Amino acid sequence: MFWDIVGTIIFGAVIGVLARLVIPGKQAMGWVITVVLGIAGALIGYWIWDMISDTGDTSGIDWWRWIISIAAAAVLTLGYTSLTRNKT
Repeated sequence: MFWDIVGTIIFGAVIGVLARLVIPGKQAMGWVITVVLGIAGALIGYWIWDMISDTGDTSGIDWWRWIISIAAAAVLTLGYTSLTRNKT
């Protein structure tokens, strides 16, 4: 159980960082928000992949699941930055 949580945090951090890299410009958010949005994006990506795929688990790296997770995290990051942007 402990290692599942640690693995999820690490995976979320990687997905969050990759999502921020595909978005042009600077996002004003810290690493904690990056990890949280990465975890949320990964969970959404896995859920979407499970809905559209009938293959189940695959051996090796599931690239489509990663791409969908990064895209979901990027959308969440864009939403977060648009909600927290200073409107001065």
